[in-house]
Amino acid sequence: MSARSDTNPVLRPIRGPVLLAITLALLSAPTLAVNAEQRSSHANLQRTPMTGGDGSVEQFDHNAYSLPLGNLPMTGRLDFSVGNSFFRNPWVVAPASTDARDGLGPLLNTNSCQGCHIKDGRGNPPAGDERSVSLFLRLSLPPGEDDDELVERTGAVPVPHYGRQLQTAAIPGALPEAEMQLSYTPRDVELGDGSRVELRVPEYRIISPTYGELPDELLTSPRVAPPMIGLGLLEAVDEAQILAWADPDDEDGDGISGRPNRVWDLRSESTTLGRFGWKAGEPTIEQQSLHAFAGDMGLTSSLVPDTDCMPEQACDEFANGGTPEVTDKVADFITFYAGSLAVPQRRDMDDAEVQLGANTFNEIGCASCHRPRLTTPDSTQRPELAGQTLWPYSDLLLHDMGDALADQRPEFLANGREWRTPPLWGIGLAQQINPLAGFLHDGRARSLEEAILWHGGEAETATHAYADLPSAQRTALIRFLESL
Repeated sequence: MSARSDTNPVLRPIRGPVLLAITLALLSAPTLAVNAEQRSSHANLQRTPMTGGDGSVEQFDHNAYSLPLGNLPMTGRLDFSVGNSFFRNPWVVAPASTDARDGLGPLLNTNSCQGCHIKDGRGNPPAGDERSVSLFLRLSLPPGEDDDELVERTGAVPVPHYGRQLQTAAIPGALPEAEMQLSYTPRDVELGDGSRVELRVPEYRIISPTYGELPDELLTSPRVAPPMIGLGLLEAVDEAQILAWADPDDEDGDGISGRPNRVWDLRSESTTLGRFGWKAGEPTIEQQSLHAFAGDMGLTSSLVPDTDCMPEQACDEFANGGTPEVTDKVADFITFYAGSLAVPQRRDMDDAEVQLGANTFNEIGCASCHRPRLTTPDSTQRPELAGQTLWPYSDLLLHDMGDALADQRPEFLANGREWRTPPLWGIGLAQQINPLAGFLHDGRARSLEEAILWHGGEAETATHAYADLPSAQRTALIRFLESL
């Protein structure tokens, strides 16, 4: 069974009057990198380095993603440290003397949160023949006529014998579900000036399935672990601010039709706005974290009492680490930790090349989806998250990204071509944190330029505009992204 991306990124250079208009607009843009007020109908670029609000931190080494909010009170820092220990340290097989961290498996992808989120940053695709740890495959079947309620509550139809996620590891005595193999085919893209960029077209293969044949109609979606910074701030943003940008029918005719995902909230037992995950499939940090415990490590919690084990896999025959294995107290520490990781400050804002890149980003339309600015309300459950001005460069909405990036697997309301706009804050440090990190939902892009060139669908016009820019302006745009 293989799952191959339908990819054919063909860039048609923009020429003549369109390119001239873009170039003149860039040359006439102010030297200062756009003021803090709205400069156009959808895009404003920042003058403050405090990308993540008052809690932004001034650290730019390999630990830049692992710091608590700079404005976190001392009591919060103690809770952060405890949550950090549960996030970083491996969980073990039950029974064990380490009873606070036992119950791992039986089927899993990794044994710690840090195993996927490398130093709280991005995961990476496997290299060569190594087993994939921080990239895995979501699984499902196409929904049928009678699956509406199931999809409303869980987002996707599970695969018999395999569930909704491929587990490629297991504890002693259990068998992994299968092996995942990843290979790439190179594909060149020619830019407007004749230069070429090599992209990698991924192909995923599931081999040696252990629990029966996989169905022909199997849907798969590769997912690499995303960075953890700023999650608490994004959770605090008022829903109305996000929904104000939704334009599912493109009524304004700008070619951008972002729409919200509506997902099931286990805590409130209701449908609500999805904010987290590559398809905005999770409503809260708590739910996202505890679903990861269940799916990635085979650990139960009171909120998510079932793992991804299917009845045929007989996981209940193995010893567990208690009921639940992740206690409510530990779950609270993990949730607090994940919601308290700070965003690094921006860098090089006064550099002329970075300023040119900022204006280029704005002028060619990148900010139509990667909206620069969000705010949090003056009153929240956590005072350190209240009244903040943020620069995440995301609208947190779903957008059609075209055939080249399509996984063809729906998740709640997201279809097989849609992805949530990922925040760009801190992206310039991604490979400082994890040198093997790639970009996009499956890490296929080895550089920011490759990531841009993969964009299609609603982003196609912006991608063509980027490809046809003079080399110096393309370089400036990348320098701007690296400054975030």
